Amino acid sequence: MAQSSLTELDAVLMVARRGKFRTAALELGVSTTALSNAVGKLERTLGIRLFNRTTRSVSLTEAGQKFVAQIAPAVQDIHEAMEIARSQQATPSGTLRINAFPTAAREIFSWLILPFLRVHPRVHIDIVTEGRLVDIVAGGFDLGVRSSDLVPVDMIALPLGGARRNVVVGTPSYLKAHGTPMIPQDLAGHSCLRVRLPDGAIYRWPFEKDGQSVHIDVEGALTLDEASLARTAALASAGLTLAMESDVRDDIEAGRLVPVLEDWTPTLPPLSLYYPSRRNPTAAFKAFTTFARRHSEARDAPRPSTG
Repeated sequence: MAQSSLTELDAVLMVARRGKFRTAALELGVSTTALSNAVGKLERTLGIRLFNRTTRSVSLTEAGQKFVAQIAPAVQDIHEAMEIARSQQATPSGTLRINAFPTAAREIFSWLILPFLRVHPRVHIDIVTEGRLVDIVAGGFDLGVRSSDLVPVDMIALPLGGARRNVVVGTPSYLKAHGTPMIPQDLAGHSCLRVRLPDGAIYRWPFEKDGQSVHIDVEGALTLDEASLARTAALASAGLTLAMESDVRDDIEAGRLVPVLEDWTPTLPPLSLYYPSRRNPTAAFKAFTTFARRHSEARDAPRPSTG
């Protein structure tokens, strides 16, 4: 009998766990077609059907239930043995899967991800950005990046930099034509770039000053679900946008965008890199967390005065 690969066994276990090929494929980082082919190949090798498939759902057959119950502990043991072996590597290599909010991924990309890869070229980093909170263990991720106040209590958290904040920005020409808002309520007279959240709701712009907080339902001609599009529209003078300061810092410094309502935009909790406790972390995992800790501390260190 042909020997089944670990990839095929992982495919069956993930489909059994998630109940949908598409969801399982996303978590494994492969196409739905590739995942279906892997499962089909194993079924042909075994000579049995492991899943009942309909257009709406996937469920294990009776034979599939018995098969999954028997192989799951063994596959877990194999993965743990592989992790132990990889932890003995002198040179970090292999893949690290990271889940992050899109804004968080952009914030760490230039100062953490790219410099790490230059130092450790044999490591592959797979970043998945999602606007929703994800169980990184169930999703098969090595690490997550979230606002520190959203990190699960059972995770190890490593701070990444200091406090952050949102800014409201527009082009000099837009502000010259439409005026500068002085308080959040003034936004009612402006065209604002609205952002749709993953759950479909329109994001309400948050403001705070002297203990007073207010959330504004802004209006405008454009509704978007991607921050880079909002920045592009703002640069085209289509309206004001609420953005992470780190996303538009270069535009502000170059004078392309001007911040407004600065005394109303509160600071946000810093980012954290987080992960579960691991008995045998791989060399790549240890290298990345050490690199992140060192570079985060360097960013937070006081800069020498030039005066």
